[in-house]
Amino acid sequence: MNNIDLSVQVGSLKFRNPILLASGTVGYGNEMSEFLDLNKIGGIVTKSLSLKPRKGNPPQRIVETPSGMLNAIGLANVGVEVFLKEKIPFLKKYDVPLICNIAASSVEEYVECTRILTEEETIKAFEINVSCPNVKEGGLQFGNDINAVGKITEKVKAVTNKPVIIKLSPNVSYISDFAKVVKEEGGDAVSAINTLVGTAFDIYTRKPKIKNVTGGLSGPAIKPVALAKVLEIRQKVKIPIIGIGGIMNWKDIIEFMIAGSSAIQIGTLNFINPAAAIEMLKSLEQYCVANKIENISQLTGSYRI
Repeated sequence: MNNIDLSVQVGSLKFRNPILLASGTVGYGNEMSEFLDLNKIGGIVTKSLSLKPRKGNPPQRIVETPSGMLNAIGLANVGVEVFLKEKIPFLKKYDVPLICNIAASSVEEYVECTRILTEEETIKAFEINVSCPNVKEGGLQFGNDINAVGKITEKVKAVTNKPVIIKLSPNVSYISDFAKVVKEEGGDAVSAINTLVGTAFDIYTRKPKIKNVTGGLSGPAIKPVALAKVLEIRQKVKIPIIGIGGIMNWKDIIEFMIAGSSAIQIGTLNFINPAAAIEMLKSLEQYCVANKIENISQLTGSYRI
């Protein structure tokens, strides 16, 4: 095999290849370690962490839809203290960059979570999930309020010297406006996109199939939307992008990179084939050889319009 460099850079973060495992689809890494060699992937994004443990929403929490799935897990997690005590020791065994995803119901909680976790050297960066309801403002999502996204970015950056990635919601008119405020407030990168809002009904009971009524739609159904959002950010804001949304094969990875992603995350695919991240690496190399690309990062933003 020709000497192809699959490594990519996202701000100051370097990954051995562009494939990261998305938050909420790989637990805290230990579940996935039975199916693939964690040392071979680009990185892991942990399940969302909040200051205190959360039970999440009552079931039914997951529903399959045409070309996708709806989930309303409700950010169930062990909380930062248990994470540091019980989950980090396992992750320390691996040479894989760990990105902590943080969820919160107030700006102060985002800051406090980041401050506590920043001491842990195993954690290389933070991905801030702004698609959470702002309890103090009546439950509206932070991610739909440009001022809130800017404030969270600024305050979180003030308590850590590690890269801060803001995971943007697609449920807005212009996602590039949100990426712009992230950049202005010192954010290092954006993840795009988080799930779309969706619902489904049982035609016999006439009740929602998900107890929470609505959930986040992921899977191949959202890929064209995600690609368009990545392209929009790429064209309007100079900030590194981690592309997410319906990536099911190696061709999808290439497509996201062409649209402007420096790296990508796979999510729903992990439920279908937990070893997919490793299996796609060879095809990425072969594509680069066939297209005379020495470093896969050359593809980022290489679209022709």
